[in-house]
Amino acid sequence: MIEVLGLLALAAAGTAVVWKGSVWLEDSANALAASYGLPMVVQGAVVAAAGSSMPELASVLLATLLHGEFELGVGSIVGSAVFNLLVIPGMAVVYGGGIDTTRELVYKEALFYMLAVATLLLTFSLAVIYNPVDRADTLVRGTVSRQLALVPIVLYGLYLFTQYLDARGADVTADTSVDRARSWLWFGLGLVFIIGGVEGLVRAAIGLGDAFGTPSFLWGMTVVAAGSSLPDTFVSMAAAQADRPTVTLANVLGSNTFDLLVAIPVGVLAAGSLTVTFSHVVPMIAFLIAATIFFFAISRTGMYLSRREGWALLALYTAFVCWLLLESLRITSVLEL
Repeated sequence: MIEVLGLLALAAAGTAVVWKGSVWLEDSANALAASYGLPMVVQGAVVAAAGSSMPELASVLLATLLHGEFELGVGSIVGSAVFNLLVIPGMAVVYGGGIDTTRELVYKEALFYMLAVATLLLTFSLAVIYNPVDRADTLVRGTVSRQLALVPIVLYGLYLFTQYLDARGADVTADTSVDRARSWLWFGLGLVFIIGGVEGLVRAAIGLGDAFGTPSFLWGMTVVAAGSSLPDTFVSMAAAQADRPTVTLANVLGSNTFDLLVAIPVGVLAAGSLTVTFSHVVPMIAFLIAATIFFFAISRTGMYLSRREGWALLALYTAFVCWLLLESLRITSVLEL
């Protein structure tokens, strides 16, 4: 019990460090983007998304390269995507009131995000079909090669291209009042804090997996995912209270698209090739697909997210956490077949 409490304390400390680092990194990244006069498409789809997704990207790289736990990194990305999709809009609606969901948001961003989820599942499926791994047990495994990892990255390139087409012709003026040296300093400090905080979260997830005798990726889907996503939650709640709630949804979908199409493949590209267990990743992604469909359906109803629908999103995430708790206590074994 003392060991578990210590690991939970480590996770809490890691979350606090990630939070502080994320604030510094995102603020400095936005300032730098403005100072260099980058187009809005680059500021929104690349700078903002990469800045808010840096903890998730760090979790994949640290879990894979430092601890040899690629599935923990995948679990943290999927868990973070579920958290972003259900908790952030849910909290923003409950805390700040209803959110208007524009047709552009529903028909472009949400649909492209659903395509990103399907592409990631396709990539893992191709790994099992064309690069199967023979093991003595009955688990179905496949190797994700660098060539396969390029599939989602190419799709993200298409996403950037569509954003560019929408923003083409916009006149952007560089902000000369920004102190670039100071901004780069805070960017670096933020990155260091994020890496240190995420390392604490990853170690806590691995330790909890050992303590309970369960795969560490189960804890990556909750401990690492929630810890790395909490900063965005508070930012989104502030945006909702400032009557900018639609920005919250756009950032959530853009960040999730980056996580699925870039963060996970980058781990593969850095390592060379990585093995995935199909019976582990399929249920994780299946729940993400279910959450995505649910989010898309209620976003489409009247093009408005009400408080009641916000509570429904939070209830679905509670069910997700309860399922993972049952898996960790070995009451169910969907993820351990």
